[in-house]
Amino acid sequence: MDFWVVARFYGKADTALANVKLGELGAWLGRRNLSLGGIAGGFSRGFWRWQHKYLQPKKVGIAPFVQFTVGSMILFYALNYGKMKHHRNVKYHW
Repeated sequence: MDFWVVARFYGKADTALANVKLGELGAWLGRRNLSLGGIAGGFSRGFWRWQHKYLQPKKVGIAPFVQFTVGSMILFYALNYGKMKHHRNVKYHW
């Protein structure tokens, strides 16, 4: 049965980042596709891996909903940080 999996990279296999020596790091980074399409493809593969692991199994737990909630909390904290930093309670106002 041949089918295409969205979460998989079908290009030539390369050395994993964990197996790269420090001297080879520059060459390894040079082989990455840093174009807009390559970065978008990486994000797409990551998103589909997350989908297949957490949202699409038959018995879905609470993990994807907690991850979404925590991610939303972090995002909105970062967006509103500029407004909230003026309302800090500090002991000394110098």
